[in-house]
Amino acid sequence: MSLFEVFAALITLSALFSYVNLRFFKLPTTIGLMLMALLLSLTLILIGELNPQWENGARQLLDRIDFSETLLHGMLAFLLFAGSLHVNLNELYRHKWVIGWLATFGVLLSTLMVGGLTWLIFNTFGFEIGLLYCLLFGALIAPTDPIAVMGILRKAKVPKSLETKIVGESLFNDGVGVVVFLALFRILVGEHEVTFVGVAELFLAETVGGILFGLAIGILAYRLLKSVDHYQVEILITLALVAGGYALAEGLHISAPIAIVVAGLLLGNHGRVFAMSQRTCERLDSFWELIDEVLNAILFVLIGLEVLILDLSQPYAWIVISAVPVVLVVRLIGVWIPITLLRPFRTFSPGVIRILTWGGLRGGISVALALSLPTGEARDIILLATYAVVLFSVIAQGLSIERMAKSVTQKEG
Repeated sequence: MSLFEVFAALITLSALFSYVNLRFFKLPTTIGLMLMALLLSLTLILIGELNPQWENGARQLLDRIDFSETLLHGMLAFLLFAGSLHVNLNELYRHKWVIGWLATFGVLLSTLMVGGLTWLIFNTFGFEIGLLYCLLFGALIAPTDPIAVMGILRKAKVPKSLETKIVGESLFNDGVGVVVFLALFRILVGEHEVTFVGVAELFLAETVGGILFGLAIGILAYRLLKSVDHYQVEILITLALVAGGYALAEGLHISAPIAIVVAGLLLGNHGRVFAMSQRTCERLDSFWELIDEVLNAILFVLIGLEVLILDLSQPYAWIVISAVPVVLVVRLIGVWIPITLLRPFRTFSPGVIRILTWGGLRGGISVALALSLPTGEARDIILLATYAVVLFSVIAQGLSIERMAKSVTQKEG
């Protein structure tokens, strides 16, 4: 199967599932797409018991796609830029303390607490898995994905400040979570000595380097945009910024996700006001909104299809479900701490802790990072645990967050 045939199959499935969802089910797009892809995968597994060719054909399609490589070194750059392009920098600055905590200390807290608790649970039930692998699970499950929930929350008319916290956190904790994961991964494979100073230096180099590099390429793109007024050329400049900037940042071993978010914030705010005409802004927004919708459709279809690679026959399959309450409890603690500390100094939206906790959905980044781990039993356990958390968060949390948000706002109103 050629690369074009793989792309054609994914686009066709995404279009078909989008139409069926819009026409009949009317679920939030990403949730509907993932559910239908998941049902297709389970159907193929059942059919595979009678006719293995059907299941083997689907597995061949997935074998041609390196999900981890495709997302982390391709799609993520465009998704992060599209998301950051529409974030108001002034609103982001107003909520900097909560967003900063959730995107940094919240990720570190998740890494330590989720890693420690899952290590304790797995080993208590006799499944020997190293602490470092469990810490890797804590790091990869920390990043939140707002795509599946933001449209729902807007429909529920939650306050704008709450939207900003959710989007702002997700933009930055993607980069921080990947940096923490990579630091631990390099220790696992023996690239770095296990010392606090060494890990701290690596973390700072990746994050600070990403911020500075993002500012540099953002300023360069801003100057180029300001010097012309031709929306086709300006869209090409933003595409070059995202693709070229992300690839160069990876080559320099700095955080490419953080760099692209910083560049997107700069162009979406300063660049929008001083470097683009009204016509360019409208065309640029339409273009990146389309890119965002198409890539997210493909991403959630892939998440549903990747269930085919899971080995559900293993004896540890049932124990990984324990990861779901662990991740939720740690998320609650991570949200409760900064908001409780800041309550004496500022006012928060009604039900902010409940909505931020339940609205902290996990998505493709967690799956991609889990798939990048070395092959073995530890990877199989972590991959199953990751899928358990992602499926629960997207389906259970994603489908109930609107009801929760509406009940909170009505009660307080």
